[in-house]
Amino acid sequence: MLNETFGSLEIVELRPPPALIKVAIIEDLRPIREGLAMLIGGTDGYICTGSYRSMEEALEKIKHDVPDVVLSDIGLPGMDGIQGMRILKERYPEMTILVLSVYDDDERIFDALCAGACGYLLKKTPPARLMESLKEAATGGAPMSPEVARRVITLFREFRPPARADYELTPHETRILKLLVEGHSYKTAATELGVTVNTISFHLKRIYEKLQVHSKSEAVAKALHNRLI
Repeated sequence: MLNETFGSLEIVELRPPPALIKVAIIEDLRPIREGLAMLIGGTDGYICTGSYRSMEEALEKIKHDVPDVVLSDIGLPGMDGIQGMRILKERYPEMTILVLSVYDDDERIFDALCAGACGYLLKKTPPARLMESLKEAATGGAPMSPEVARRVITLFREFRPPARADYELTPHETRILKLLVEGHSYKTAATELGVTVNTISFHLKRIYEKLQVHSKSEAVAKALHNRLI
């Protein structure tokens, strides 16, 4: 059954990126794994701390150099990526996990986000966008491929909403929440409203407090489920 909220996501606000973003890869297909390692290692501001062909290998070795971001597939030999992500988040709560998968079905998307992934990208994501997404994830964002974001929004709109709830959001907060529902990132929402990203982050903290949520995806889920926009 689909979950109605992303309870394990832990995105609260944007933070400055580390001087060098450390990324680990969990991918069973060797050409993809090696290609990702070359892309990440060859890009200024990033370093690949490890590339693992299975979740078991990652769980054993990742402790030797814990990364800022784990870029993980879901369909892995042995332990699947979703189960492994739950274990990684238990062991390393501050670790950011970003899914990179060919799967775009509803169940896997929701299960991955609920397991602790901050975002979900499809493997057809262009290299430049992939690197941008890694930075976004490292700074507290929730990058998603457009197709994934649309599926998430569509699924929540299909839920039968209860009577409209009042969380005392201001008109400006409601506008920001509407932009999130439409799939905007912190950066594009700031551009849309003509304000800084820090301003968006400040208002989102207030929105999260009022909605009693802890992430962008939880806020979107609650906004749709409670007909806040």
